[in-house]
Amino acid sequence: MAERETWITGIGIVSCLGEGPEAHWRALSEPASADTTSFAPYVMHRIVPLDFDKQIPKKGDQRQMEAWQRIGTYAAGLALDSAGVKGKPELLSHMDMIVAAGGGERDTQVDVGVLTGLPKAAKAEAFVNERLMNDLRPTLFLAQLSNLLAGNISIVHGVTGSSRTFMGEESAGVDAMRIAHARIAAGQSDLALVGSAYNAERWEVILQFSLGRTLAKGEPRSVWDRAGGGMEIGTIGAFLVLEEKAHALARGAKPFARIAVIASDHVRRTAGAVTAALERMWATIAPRLAPESAAIISGVTGVEPGTSEEKEFLRHHSGLAVRATGTHLGHGLEPQFPANIVLAAQALRTGTLFPPGDTSGMERPMDGVLSQVVVTSVGHWRGEGLALIEAVG
Repeated sequence: MAERETWITGIGIVSCLGEGPEAHWRALSEPASADTTSFAPYVMHRIVPLDFDKQIPKKGDQRQMEAWQRIGTYAAGLALDSAGVKGKPELLSHMDMIVAAGGGERDTQVDVGVLTGLPKAAKAEAFVNERLMNDLRPTLFLAQLSNLLAGNISIVHGVTGSSRTFMGEESAGVDAMRIAHARIAAGQSDLALVGSAYNAERWEVILQFSLGRTLAKGEPRSVWDRAGGGMEIGTIGAFLVLEEKAHALARGAKPFARIAVIASDHVRRTAGAVTAALERMWATIAPRLAPESAAIISGVTGVEPGTSEEKEFLRHHSGLAVRATGTHLGHGLEPQFPANIVLAAQALRTGTLFPPGDTSGMERPMDGVLSQVVVTSVGHWRGEGLALIEAVG
């Protein structure tokens, strides 16, 4: 039996850099910038304004979604358009969907109301229960149900095959891609929509990561060159249409690239463990790698010690040019890995790598034609992943 190839036939991405792969490609050639005032002293990569009507035409659908769902549903629509399957029920009815999602967004007004009223309440427990029962929507449990993004994509875009939602920050994004690829390779799926969305522009997000001491402060800096480390978080929506080669050829779809390998790991963050995990995963792609025409797109977060350990891994493979997209995009947790695969696919379609984005010495120019991209992911707290994306001749 011939090996089943997984082609990327549609890509959709929205972030601080713009809407769609072409806008991102142009922005990656410009100096990085970010918002340093809205959430000062922390750095935020805010999403560009979107006309949600273009992908979510019903205002009622938009109103019942929080921002992360609107962003994800919008990016999913872009991917479906890109693949040429939008509005085609004969394809959407058997399209599988795998989404990586967090716990959604807290209702800030409810939080503030509870905290304001609690000191004045005669019975604190009864007050909290009453407020939560009366103020929260049925779909909320202080945050939101994680599978609402998949549900809204199904409602708005008509994707009605099987549906899976993974939780687990960066690891969820890696495993969503890994399992979609594995299902296609195993003959369990021919067509899949995979991706994620994250709205970083929320005060409870700032509070959460500030307490964990994982946020960068001050002026925006290259992810490789941040004094004290830390993430510059960003709002991102990224989805891909993955398709088995024969299925794509039968409908005349043209690929951006193909996914050759996706591997994941989950190690304890003891000294050297991240570097060792990346080396183990590298061994799975090394036999098919052509270093003279390959590059690395890193999802490095800036958080220590993972960043230093990924640097050490990259020094072992210094023959390949490296690019860290977090300098431009910020870090978006679940969608970071899918977004970097989108950018890898766009780079392979153009046959070139975007320019270096730092002056630390980690990134250097690349000459020659690009035919392979290794995408890395090292979670800010847990989880490692690696993918090999290849041009389709």
